[in-house]
Amino acid sequence: MLKILYPNLYVDSLRDIPLEDLKQAGKKAFVLDLDNTVTEWNSNEIREEVSQWFLSVRQHGFKACIISNNGEKRVETVARSLDIPFISRAGKPRRGSFRKALILMNTAAEETAVIGDQIFTDIMGGNRAGLFTILVVPIASREFFGTKISRLFEYFVLKHIKKNLGIDDKNLED
Repeated sequence: MLKILYPNLYVDSLRDIPLEDLKQAGKKAFVLDLDNTVTEWNSNEIREEVSQWFLSVRQHGFKACIISNNGEKRVETVARSLDIPFISRAGKPRRGSFRKALILMNTAAEETAVIGDQIFTDIMGGNRAGLFTILVVPIASREFFGTKISRLFEYFVLKHIKKNLGIDDKNLED
């Protein structure tokens, strides 16, 4: 049961994702969450390090697509600034939007990785769709009220994940 909540990879930030290793493993594309993965919650501003990461993604030959439960206008604004496709009102963790992202990028599930900051939407949805999943630490602490409630449950799952990965648990409350 917990396996569906486990990411294949857990990193501090987008910059810590081993692009070359993923490319060698046959990955060709990324499905990315928006809030606290690409931008801060409810913001259209993209940090410089995130812009640089997307540049590196392109240089490595990867495709990318944003998939978000947010409304179309906001998701489109960010996706256009990055020149990538998007899916809004995604209904994560349901599989349908993940499958639509594969079609948009013309990739197969085994060639695609999901990157997100939430276990119960991004990781669970990606695992349900048969994708490689990467959990990143949220880029900011400010977030939607409903997400804060999910984080209470995520705390226990994350504690278990970190224990199994041998990650130091002392900063878990951050």
